[in-house]
Parts: sequence; C-alpha cells; structure tokens
Amino acid sequence: MELYERLQQRAVAGNPIRVGLVGCGQMGSGLVHVTHQMQGLETMAIADIDPQRARATLTALGVPTTAICVTNRLGEAEDALRAGKYVATEDALLLAQLPSLDAVVEATGMTEIGARVAWTCIEHSKHVVMLNVETDVTVGPILHRLAQKAGCVYTVASGDEPGVCKMLFNDNRALGFEVVCLGKGKNNTIDFDATPDKYHDEALSKGMNPKMLSAFKDGSKTMVEMAAVSNATGLVPDVPGMHGPCVEIPDLAKTFIPQADGGIFSQRGCVEYSTGKIAPGVFAIVTSQDERVHTDMRFVGMGPGPYYLLLRPYHLCNIETPLAIVEAMLYGERTVASTRLVSEVIPVAKRALKPGDVVGEIGCADYLGRIYIYEEARAQQAIPLGVTPGGKVTRPIAKGELLTAENFAPDTGKFVYKLRQMQDAVLQMG
Repeated sequence: MELYERLQQRAVAGNPIRVGLVGCGQMGSGLVHVTHQMQGLETMAIADIDPQRARATLTALGVPTTAICVTNRLGEAEDALRAGKYVATEDALLLAQLPSLDAVVEATGMTEIGARVAWTCIEHSKHVVMLNVETDVTVGPILHRLAQKAGCVYTVASGDEPGVCKMLFNDNRALGFEVVCLGKGKNNTIDFDATPDKYHDEALSKGMNPKMLSAFKDGSKTMVEMAAVSNATGLVPDVPGMHGPCVEIPDLAKTFIPQADGGIFSQRGCVEYSTGKIAPGVFAIVTSQDERVHTDMRFVGMGPGPYYLLLRPYHLCNIETPLAIVEAMLYGERTVASTRLVSEVIPVAKRALKPGDVVGEIGCADYLGRIYIYEEARAQQAIPLGVTPGGKVTRPIAKGELLTAENFAPDTGKFVYKLRQMQDAVLQMG
C-alpha cells in the first residue's frame, strides 16, 4: 500500500502518527506547519529552550491556548496528550519518555543536545529523526547500532542533502551504475572568516540563528553534510575539504570525474560540492561498463557519456522531513545514517587561539569544520568537530591550524564526548 494511502487510513481511524519536536527554530517551526497540513501525522509536542516560542508556533496554526499544556512534568504532559492536547516544554528529554509519542525529530543542530535526545529516545525504543547532521557525523554509528538492538529506527531526515544524495546513490547502485560522485550545490562561496557577528543582520532577516548562518558561510555545514553522505555510502573526499570549484550544471559531468578523463579527481567514488548555480540541487555522476547501457542513456537524452549527470534540482529540508518519520514508523526503514566512519569533520582555527581559550559552538568565531578521510584525521589525532564545543585550548594554535589532542582538550564531562568514546571503542572492536 502506498504511503499516502496508509496515512489516510490512520487519519480516518483517528490514529495519526504522533510526533515530538526538539528545537523550534527556523527548520523546526517550519516542520510543524507541514505536519499540521498532513493527514495521518501531527506534531503534538514541542521542546524548546524558550517554551513560549513553541507555544507561539502552535497558536500560529490556530491551536487555542486552552489546548496547549506548558509543562516540564512527565505525567502532566502524558495526560495532556491523551486528552488530545498539545504540549510545550523546556525539557528536550521529556519528549523521548512520553508513551503517546511515536517519534521525535531533533532539530537543534547542537551535538550535546542531539546526542542526549537520540540516546534517550533509543532507551525508550522510540524512533528518532535527526535534522541534526552534526550529531550524526559524530556519534551516528553507535546510535544506529543501539537503535537496531532496541527495535527502533535512528535516521537522518529526508529532505536534507544527505538523505537526497543517499536516494540518488541507492537508485543508481540498484540499477548497477557506478556512482563516480555524489555532490551538492553551495549557494555561496566559502567565507573562512565568517562569524556570527559578521552575519548577524543577514541571519535575523532570514529568521536564522546567526551562529547557524555562520556555519553555512564558513563551509562547516557543507563538510558535515557530505561527511554524512560519505559515511552512509563509502564515497570519500578526494582531498581534505573537497575541491569546491565553481562549476555550472553543463560541466558537472566533465569536471567531477577522474583526472584521466579530464576531471579533477585522483580516484573514483567521491563526495564533492560546487559553488556554481546548482543550489538547492544535489547530483550524482554515474557511468556503466555496458556499451548498450551507454547507447540507451544517449537515446534518452543524457548526453554523449561515458559519464552522466543525474540532477535533483531541489532539496526541501524540513518540508520533506515528515517522509523520514513515516518511513520509520510504517516500514521500519531509515532514510540515511552514518553506519560507519569513512569521513570525519575536524576543527580548523579561524583565528589565533591561546592556551586557556574555551571555544564556542559550531559556527562560532573560533573554528570551522573541514572534511577528511577518517583514517587521515585519526592519524593526526584530530578532534572530531562534534566534541569541540566547550573544549579548552592547551597550546597556542595558529589560524588555519588543526585542533588536535596535542593542542586542545575537549570537555570530557559532556555526554556527546562520552558517547563518542564508547563509539570509538566499539568501532575498534570491529
């Protein structure tokens, strides 16, 4: 039965998929509006550091204030849900413990919160959908394994670039094509010196957190997204940070191919991005060993070959996220997840850092993220990006220098650090 029909059936039966959301920012609040227009699925509980923001999102949908329960108490929240009311809370972990919720979407972009929420959801055998790829590239493999044991689904969201790239990968590998490259468009050139202050006004004009916009501008988000693609597919960055040339659509299949055929790659099977006019699109470059397949690809207008561009000219971010919720709930399937560490995103100093400096969250003025092959990052004792926030500089670090175990100490009291240590031990055992 088709997904839409299954949702209609649940709506008619008065048994919608009931969702909780952690993080009611730009993406999160938009998600709530999408689920509100759907049949058979509804966001019933929202956790945010400012519960009034959660309440405002619900009232904007036309939900009367009398139907919104603002509480941090588990029993009161569960009673409200059973009575058909909505819940707004400051307590992100509360949502994972509510029996009336089927799934939780994590949309904060903060690895400490993301790790705690995902862990707690899995403890309660509740599906968790991550609009928080930063957490996935840090501790995704251990969360994926734990979810499998608990009989629930841990997945990165549909609509984000990793999910859409994985869809292209799955379809083409299933058809027997070689995937030479998976890539995305970046809608601006990288500003390695981006800071929240520098982009404060632009962020507010777009309804974004300045720190989040800074992470987009300095390239950290692109590195994180393509690391998630790498970890889910086995494709790798050809060079640290990827190449990132300005290539337009007609030249993608001429550029993101091996050097022997006129491209830029020293190897086959890469993740990459372009600053040409590709965004918000994602793409795959594929080829085949069968000459008849080449003949047919030319016949259907895919160009002369031997490399072909398959372009999805959009990704809809939070608007498509509900599809991941439905697939997890109805079919027990994940959209995409880091099932292993093929790539690692590591911090690079944006400015000179001195001993004693405590660095901020991803997107801050202290460091940016850069993708490396995991084994290369490990050989340099590089700090994973996701455990960097709140850590302390132990030796002078020059601008452009990697943060490593020799010059930086993560905050070992954080949950995400402890979970990463657990993951490292599990992965070393194989």
